Amino acid sequence: MNETIEASQFTEPFPHLILYDFYNQEELDLIWEELKFYTKPGKLLPAKDYGGVVDKTNAHALLLDDVYQKEHRGISDILVTNRKIFDDGVLELFSETHDCCSIAKDVDWDCTKVRYYHDGEYYKPHVDRAMQFLAFSYFHKEPKKYTGGNLIFPKYDYEFDCPNNSLIMMPGWVEHGVSEVSIKDSDYCEGYGRYSITSFFGNKMT
Repeated sequence: MNETIEASQFTEPFPHLILYDFYNQEELDLIWEELKFYTKPGKLLPAKDYGGVVDKTNAHALLLDDVYQKEHRGISDILVTNRKIFDDGVLELFSETHDCCSIAKDVDWDCTKVRYYHDGEYYKPHVDRAMQFLAFSYFHKEPKKYTGGNLIFPKYDYEFDCPNNSLIMMPGWVEHGVSEVSIKDSDYCEGYGRYSITSFFGNKMT
C-alpha cells in the first residue's frame, strides 16, 4: 500500500477501517473524468431502478456492473482504478479490525455503485443485510459547496464527515445512512456536489 496513505483502524463502536488520501493524482484524474459523465442529467437512476431501498432513499445512483459487464469492465476507469481497494495491504488492514472481518482477505465477488447527491437527497439509516462488506469512497471539488452528506450511524452515536479522497470499510451488518445534502442547483450542475463510489464485496464460500 502507498506510504502516503493515512490509515486508521477501529474496533469501536463497530469494526471499520478509514483511509485518507487513498488515490494518487493519476488515479484521481481517471476517476474524475468518469464522474463528470455521471453529472449529466439522466445518467443516474432512481432507487427503484438500481436496487436501492426505495422507502429509505430518494438519492440517484448507477450500478456500474449493469453497464459494464464482464469483458467490458475495462472500459470504466472507475471499475479499473477501484480495484485498489482489494490490494492485499488494504484488505489485511481491514481484516485486522475484528475477527468477523478476517474473511475479507479472500474476496471473490464484488459490485460497484456510483452516486452523486442532489439538493435534498439522503439515505435513511439501513442495513445492507445481503452484503458481507462495504467500502465507500468519497470525492468533492474544492472549495466544498454543499452541506450535509455525512455518513451517519445513529445507533452508535457516530458520524463520518466523508473527506475528499477518503475511504471507509465496514461489515454489511452495520446500520448506516447519509444525512440530507444541501447544494445550489448551479453548483450541483458544475460538479461541486458529493460523489461517492460504493463497493459491496465478500466471499461466496462463507
